[in-house]
Order: sequence, then structure tokens, then C-alpha cells
Amino acid sequence: MACCWSGLEKILGSGSKVPRTSVDSVERFRKGSWTSPLPSPHLQCAPEPESLDQDYEWLLDMVDTNNMTSRFDRVVDVDAAHGVHMEAMEGARHFLAEQLYSYPGSLPRALTLAERERVLRVLQPTATFEMLNRMPAELVEAKSREGQKLRRKLLEGATIVFFTAGYAGKRFIYERAMQLGVKSVIIEHPDSWAKSLVDEGVIAKFIPIDMSQDAETVFQQSLDAIRALGKDPLTLDADACVTFCELSVPVVARLCEVLGLPGHRPEAVDKARDKHRTRAEMKKAGLPTPKNILIHSEQELAEAERAVGFPAVLKPISGAASLGVKKVSSSEELRKGYAEVVGELSKLVVSSGALTQDDGSGKGVRAETAMDCTILLEQYLDGGEVDVDVVMSGGEWRYAAVTDNGPTLEPYFNETWAVCPSILPSKQQKELKELAVDTLNCLGFTEGVFHVECKYTSHGPQLIEVNARMGGGQVHECNLRVWGVDLVEETLFAAAGIPCRPFIPSKDPPGGGVAYCDINAEQSGILQNLDFLASLQQKDGIIWAKPYVKAGTQVVGPQDGLPTWIAEIVVQRRNANEALAYLQKIQDEIKPDIR
Repeated sequence: MACCWSGLEKILGSGSKVPRTSVDSVERFRKGSWTSPLPSPHLQCAPEPESLDQDYEWLLDMVDTNNMTSRFDRVVDVDAAHGVHMEAMEGARHFLAEQLYSYPGSLPRALTLAERERVLRVLQPTATFEMLNRMPAELVEAKSREGQKLRRKLLEGATIVFFTAGYAGKRFIYERAMQLGVKSVIIEHPDSWAKSLVDEGVIAKFIPIDMSQDAETVFQQSLDAIRALGKDPLTLDADACVTFCELSVPVVARLCEVLGLPGHRPEAVDKARDKHRTRAEMKKAGLPTPKNILIHSEQELAEAERAVGFPAVLKPISGAASLGVKKVSSSEELRKGYAEVVGELSKLVVSSGALTQDDGSGKGVRAETAMDCTILLEQYLDGGEVDVDVVMSGGEWRYAAVTDNGPTLEPYFNETWAVCPSILPSKQQKELKELAVDTLNCLGFTEGVFHVECKYTSHGPQLIEVNARMGGGQVHECNLRVWGVDLVEETLFAAAGIPCRPFIPSKDPPGGGVAYCDINAEQSGILQNLDFLASLQQKDGIIWAKPYVKAGTQVVGPQDGLPTWIAEIVVQRRNANEALAYLQKIQDEIKPDIR
């Protein structure tokens, strides 16, 4: 190794440390094309889980992580007085319910610029950051097979804290982190399904925190627990903190800010979580914005009608999926719809960081315990819905892919099907990607993975909402199978401060087409069996056919309220059109036995 040292000195050097933020702020000229999910028009190779070539291996081996200055006891505190105390809600302050209905609840406010600078002065860079800082930028940012392998190598051995695990269906996230060599630490409620992942060898540590406490207490206990990791020889200091759960995004943003770790700015997250504030920021930036108004009580319905008109859509200012969303077309429907939406929301439960319908099991927290009845009334947008999955790094988009969503079941806007890649004209896809990225920019986001929901209307592209995290459901599977882009991997890169440069062989999808659907209950009653899924699982081209509910479950049809999701089906064919046609044929054949 001595023969390599003279050249290595130029790379590793002994100069002064670069502040954590300086790498992210470097702007480089980038050529791109909106017709491809990638900003590079050049052909690239699909990722493969191979080891690094020797020339990269020795470069990393020379970085002595044991002697880095990042091993220390973090000492920056957050002033508890910064929290917003909701005296009126004493006795009913539950962390997840607060984040859903009274956001941001008792979470501390964002730090000022001076406070953030103080954090960066006091805290030393993480081990991952120091390794990254000593690597040539052209190697770490290379859009190539070797570049992706190097980024994976930089991630290997990193300690990453996952705040809330989500439902058990997110297990694949932690398995992927394990495959990448990450030492995962999960902070969750003591009875979470995720605690067994320690014994299974999937994660390094499980930290139980009572999530039935108020947000301020949960935040402070989580902060203390993350700081204490530095004294644990198994984990040492955290290199990153991240979440894949919508309701936990604001907490993680604040934890990262106080700990000096890469992450979203709390101000940006707060704007994205509040649909009304999102619209206000877009309007200031000159982006297309539908007419909208907040409704705090039934007495404001007449004023809302005058401001927005009909048809319109009622929706919670924060929420998940299509829960609590309803179309109205008259004054009578507005009054009735408002009462229905408030009633529906009060019957939902918050469990494992997600908002779901109450299945009667007694698990989760009733949302009504912390309910804020503020509802957004917004101009109805015609046209088809789409999802735009975006990866940003260094303040620029590095990947943007459009997935088409089929017609929703009105008036509740329950999703029916989706297909990836989009089959919309390239011009429309370009405009949708532009709107998604422009919205992220105007909200203040610069790094990470985002799930942006839009519509292409008769008046052009319009935003539905921004999720400052990887999309749930089948989003990860679709992007991985169609484009070869692993959004879990890219999320972990961004969280650790490693540049994101996802790549695909060309602008044409190497994985053909993937389509999926959620089977909705067409009527209310008892689901007699799930026999229709067993036969599906044997068919060619079926990726999976999984139930959401068990046989014997009481389900709800659209005549009686928000329809129950019964099952999900995912298929793959040679291209998007074939995949969609195959899926719709299957949908037509499925007749769940509900009586």
C-alpha cells in the first residue's frame, strides 16, 4: 500500500475540514432532458450488487474511521420553551394524533439561522461525511456502475436511525438497509412488530419509546436516545436519521437539524405537510394554483362556497392517501360532505406511523383524540392523476419518473389502478415533471426522495400534494422493476449526505411495464373468502396478489362511505400498455364474495 501513498496524499490531504453544508451547496452545470427520468442524456448501466474494484477498495481502506474526530458526545440542546403547548388538548396529546390533526402539535419550532450555525460549529462531521469529503467528487458523483458501487461502499457500516418503522409491509426497507451494510436503529413504540428485527439480525438496535406521549416528549426522548448511541460500541454516533412514514417526517427534520445531520429543513416540511401553505408558496412562485380556502367550522361553509365555487373537493389539510377526501357539486353536497368528512376522520386510527381505517382490533389511536376540524375546500381539478417520483441532490433533480393513476372512485377519490412508466404524451410528462420539481424548489427542498401527486387538467398540470419521503405501497417496486432505480437506496444516500446519482441504461424503461391496482369493496357486507387471490397467484406475469383484509371482515362499499381496500395486485409485462391491459382484464374477472 505504501506505493500508493504519494498519490493518495493529494486525495486525502490534511487540510482543514469542510463544513457539512459545503458539499451539498456546490452547484455544477448539468445537461438534461425531461423526456427521461434522468437528467443525463447518455446511456448508463443498470445497478448490480457487485463489490468495488480494487482501486476503489484501497482508497477507502486508507481512511481510518477509528481515528476520525466524529466520535464524540453531542452536546447541543433544544430549548424546551420552543415547543408549542396546546393547553386545550391536555389529556389527549398523542404524538401521532398531533401530527395528523393538530400539526405540528407540540414539536419544537425550527432553529434560526444563528442556531443552525451554532450546531455546525459545535458538532464534528460524521464518519460517513469525513470519508465522503476525502473522496474525489468526480468519483462519488459518477453516473456509472462504478459510481453507484462506490456510493454503496461509502454507505456500508453507517449507523442510520429510522424514526418509526411503519406497518409490517415496510419490512423490505430494513432488509435492504441490511443488505447495504447499514447498522439500522429503529425508534418505535415498545410493542411494534419491528422489535423482532434485532433477533432476526436485520437491525442492530431497537429503541422503545412510548408513542402515546405528546410530540414534544417523544422528540426529546428520541433526541436523547440518538445522542446516547455514541456511547454504544455496537453503533457509535448516528450518521443519519430518516423515516419512511409520512407522520414522522416533521420529527425527523427537527432531529436532523438539532443533531447537525443531513435532512430536510423543518420549514420546508411544514409547508409541504399543510396543503394550504403549499398552495400559498406556489402562488408566490408563480406556479399554477387552484382556488382554495380553509374551513374551520360549519359556519364558514357559505364563505367557502363563494370563494371556490363548484365543483370542489373537501380534503384534510394534512392526511394520507385519499382518506377524508370528497367531491362536492352543490351547497347541499358541501354541507353534507363536510359533516361526512369530519365524521369519517374521527373514525380513523393512527397506527405504526400511518393513518388507516379502524379494523376493530383495538390497535392504534383514535384520531378524534386530537382532532382539528380544519378542512381545505379546493377547486375540483379534471383530468387524470399521476405520481411523480423525484430524487434531488445538490439542489437539482437527478431522477423524475411519472406513473399514471386510473380514474378514482368518486366522490371519495379511492385509487383504482396505476401503470409505470406513464403512457401520457411526452410533452405532458415533461410539464408534470417541471411542476413537481419547481414545487419542491419553491418549498425549499434540496435533497432526498419525494412522492409528488399531480393532475394533468384541461388547463395544464396542477399539483395535488407533496410527500417529502419515498412513496408507499407499490412505488418502490415499480421504480425498481421498470427503471432499475432503488428509492430505498437513494433515500439512505441522501440521509447520510452521499450524493444521489440514480441511473438507467437509457430513456426507455429497461424493465418493461408494471401495473397495479387496489381492489375496492363494491358493496358493504362481510367478505366471505379470498379464493380469488389463490388462483391469481399462479398466473404468468403476476408479481404479487396480496390481501389487505382477512376473510370474515366487515367491509364498506361506496354507498355507505369510504370503500374498503380488499387486496392489491401487481403485474409486469413487456411494456406499459400491455401491463395495463392485462391488469384491467384481471380486474374485470375478480368478483369478491361480499354478503
